[in-house]
Amino acid sequence: MEEKQPTTRVHTAVGVHTEARIHTDVRAEQLSVDEVVAAVADRHAGGIALFLGAVRDHDHGRTVTALDYSAHPSAADLLRKVAEDVAAAHPEVVALSAVHRVGPLAVGDLAVVVGASAAHRAEAFAACRAFIDTLKEQVPIWKREEFADGDHEWVGC
Repeated sequence: MEEKQPTTRVHTAVGVHTEARIHTDVRAEQLSVDEVVAAVADRHAGGIALFLGAVRDHDHGRTVTALDYSAHPSAADLLRKVAEDVAAAHPEVVALSAVHRVGPLAVGDLAVVVGASAAHRAEAFAACRAFIDTLKEQVPIWKREEFADGDHEWVGC
């Protein structure tokens, strides 16, 4: 999916920003933690918080062998909207980034990488937590779990 250009922001003389930089994408390619760190790194940010969502080998007592993520065509735009909303709710945030994977994933693969930066760690952690929680609630991305017994189940539909 097409990546949108980062939102620009202006710093005052004391280093307070007026608008957070935002970087989001939904893609089939392997995710990079370094990409998200680079997207949120900033000289005004003393804290960077990351959340990495990985494919685990179990769910509710069943052995998971793989996942397949699907996204509604609006997912990329809604992911950006969620980032903008989180930035508005956390004015101390310097930058936000989230990249979510779609398509088939193996156990251990990264499904989502979320990052937030702020002047201090508490604000970075709070924004990162709000971003992943809201993303999971509002962005139409669904996963199909495949189990060792050959069964499968859709989650989040």
